[in-house]
Amino acid sequence: MRAVHFGAGNIGRGFIGAVLQDAGYFVTFADVNKELIAKLRSSNGYSLFELGEAQKETHYENFEVLDSTADEAALIAAIGRADVITASVGTNILPAIAPVISRGIQSRSSDSPLVIMACENAINATDILWSKILETLERLPKNIFFANTAVDRIVPMQQADGEPDVAAESFCEWVIDKSGLAGTDLKIPAATMVDDLQPFIERKLYTVNTAHLTIAYLGQRHGHDTIAESLRDPTVRDVVARVMEETSMALVTKHDFDSNEHAKYVHRTLLRLANPLLDDQVERVGRQPLRKLSRFERLIGPAALLAELGEEPSALLEVVEASLDFMSQNDPEVALLNSKLGALTPSEFALEVCGISPEHQLAGSLERAIAKHQGALSHK
Repeated sequence: MRAVHFGAGNIGRGFIGAVLQDAGYFVTFADVNKELIAKLRSSNGYSLFELGEAQKETHYENFEVLDSTADEAALIAAIGRADVITASVGTNILPAIAPVISRGIQSRSSDSPLVIMACENAINATDILWSKILETLERLPKNIFFANTAVDRIVPMQQADGEPDVAAESFCEWVIDKSGLAGTDLKIPAATMVDDLQPFIERKLYTVNTAHLTIAYLGQRHGHDTIAESLRDPTVRDVVARVMEETSMALVTKHDFDSNEHAKYVHRTLLRLANPLLDDQVERVGRQPLRKLSRFERLIGPAALLAELGEEPSALLEVVEASLDFMSQNDPEVALLNSKLGALTPSEFALEVCGISPEHQLAGSLERAIAKHQGALSHK
């Protein structure tokens, strides 16, 4: 079995690529980071260090790494032979890898199934890749399948001299929507196959990612540099607890989750985030605030759900306010966010950035939160 994985970074090596190799796949990593490519090529594989109660080291050698630009012909050939194509490059990069995947599909001489999956922290990310691939193909050959996924593994900031080895938490979850696979067996024992992915995507995004982001934004607001440091602050912990109450209400109501089982899921999530071995910088966790304020992302998504239920998402809106204060000199989205805050009215900002129209149940309270921030800025 052969797989091509776009993105040889920490998630690629420490999660998706590792799970595929564990399942017996030979993995072709495709990346553009020449320094990382050189390290992987010159080393005798890499090790994954799992940071749990019982720490574990696994060594991986069943792979090759290609430069997506310099080795395009070899990459196209690898796609032509692949059974699975996966990607963990960021949703904004997915359109950029679609053309080479299309050329690889066109090079295929076999009718054997090929399953393509984007493994990103976003809802239905594979659909983005699917639509871009279709733009470059006159027709899609038979036995080419696309599956949306939900992925969950915390990979913290790595040691500066650690590459190509990678450290990650022991827990991982890869949920795959099998509804469009026509019975194709991916032979990935660690993955969970489901007929309806939406509940799993939203459960993960509105619990794990929302909690992580809450810690980051509230932590920075209260002068903390890391997630672990932030969680030692009772004020931050209080907001996280209230946010989890709100997202739990929305998720249990929408998806009819068992409330006790969901409470256990939340508890396990908070224990994972509190693991000192997984500590991370609040600035790194909070980056790309514009994307994270979009309509179906980890703040506005659950806040809108709660508002539609007739409830006030006060804790989530407190995090939204903190997101508008987020600072990072190395993140271009922060400058763009501040530009929009200075140029748009609260209603315009809510619609353009958050996707909330004036008629939506969340509009009033969201616009007040935005106006409060703009008012504070005007008095500085």
